[in-house]
Amino acid sequence: MRHCSWGRFSQQARFLRRQFLQEGDLPFSTALSEATIASALEAIEGVWKDRIFSPLVTLWVFLSQVLSADHSCRAAVARLIAHRVSEGQPACSANTGAYCQARKRLPERFFSAVACLVGRALDAQVKQSWLWKGRRVYLFDGTTVTMSDTPANQQAYPQVYNQKPGTGFPIARVGAVISLSCGAVLNLGVCRYAGKGQGEVSLLRRLWDVLRPGDVLLTDRLMANWTNIVLLQKRGLELVSRLNKANRVADFRRGKRLGDHDHLVRWSKPSSIRSLNWQAYKTLPEFITVRETLIRVVQPGFRTKTIIVVTTLLDPQQTTKEDLATLYRARWNNELDLRSLKSTLQMHHLRCKTPELVHKEIWTYTLAYNLIRTMMAQAAATHELVPRSISFKGAVQTLEAFQPVIELQAARGAAHRLRLYQDLLHAVATHRVANRPDRFEPRLKKQRRNPCGWLMRPRADLKREMAKGVIEI
Repeated sequence: MRHCSWGRFSQQARFLRRQFLQEGDLPFSTALSEATIASALEAIEGVWKDRIFSPLVTLWVFLSQVLSADHSCRAAVARLIAHRVSEGQPACSANTGAYCQARKRLPERFFSAVACLVGRALDAQVKQSWLWKGRRVYLFDGTTVTMSDTPANQQAYPQVYNQKPGTGFPIARVGAVISLSCGAVLNLGVCRYAGKGQGEVSLLRRLWDVLRPGDVLLTDRLMANWTNIVLLQKRGLELVSRLNKANRVADFRRGKRLGDHDHLVRWSKPSSIRSLNWQAYKTLPEFITVRETLIRVVQPGFRTKTIIVVTTLLDPQQTTKEDLATLYRARWNNELDLRSLKSTLQMHHLRCKTPELVHKEIWTYTLAYNLIRTMMAQAAATHELVPRSISFKGAVQTLEAFQPVIELQAARGAAHRLRLYQDLLHAVATHRVANRPDRFEPRLKKQRRNPCGWLMRPRADLKREMAKGVIEI
């Protein structure tokens, strides 16, 4: 890819990096380097013109849109106008058409490349003390998101089968590989909610190329099956999961005893594997050796009282039963990370009208999430904390408050900006989440919401009857 003006590219890249503390002598300030941005721009073929909505400007406006409480395109373009005026540049049109066309022109692989490169750069630089027993642990889980109810979205991601047409939203399944040490998303996949090859296991197999030999994958019970364990072992990966009692039953009277309710046991190969053909099936071993250990939960407020952890970490000296219990409890961070994406950043309902733009919107949310995780890692390293002890919501609120000041004070020099960054990181590090250990709450709701009822028929039909005076709503 060739740039029309390298000087203008560098200026826009510096501005984008400055907004997320990616300059100066701060730790992890190379996660969003100019080289990273240039590498992602290689996904754009040809020469992009010297227009207002260049790829980097479009990316910045898109990021500001997903991070703002007002997700409208009009507000996003208004922020660009304000920035241009503050820089002494002529204001662009307030019409959102040019911005929407610019988002449409940029390929999805540009957004995915930037988001993944930032997440992997952050994970590669984490401190040794943040790792689990010196090893990198990665989480995987899936969730669902809804999107605008348009014909294109419905065709690509149909709504749930038991909903009446016109009363639900298109729904997609999203799966992510997330670093336990820093919370960064290394890879992400999107598929339909239902159908053959559309489950979380299929998503995981599409994404696990990002993992390296020696890494540990921490998942829920859905992934603890014979085929996954064999395929992971072929890649040199370790698994820590929970026994899926629907497929296997643990009998601690069998196998090699390692301790109280802790043993090694052989799992025989299933009679058939639907995802493999006969030739591939014959090449697999007849059995695998796994470790099963029973964890008793005595803490009040937990619904589950016993958990059987399944792992390929077989040495009880290197990985004790208590180590496995602590590690599996850390899997809850996966739920918190997905909640940060869906609730804190408000990705639970996507607003774009076509599947292509929906994918770009998901990747932009992922990039924003990774950049915030990078800032949290900077705050943790500066104040000798661990990133998981810092509030994600507090980091988002602090960054939102500081960003206008960062932009206004950019002309006062690098030393002044660095002091401003240090103040921002101090404010981020102040918001801790580790001061409420073992808190529990009843799983009940107090407020009664939605007094208007639910939309149980297509909206167009109800509007037609309201116009005729048949019903009043």
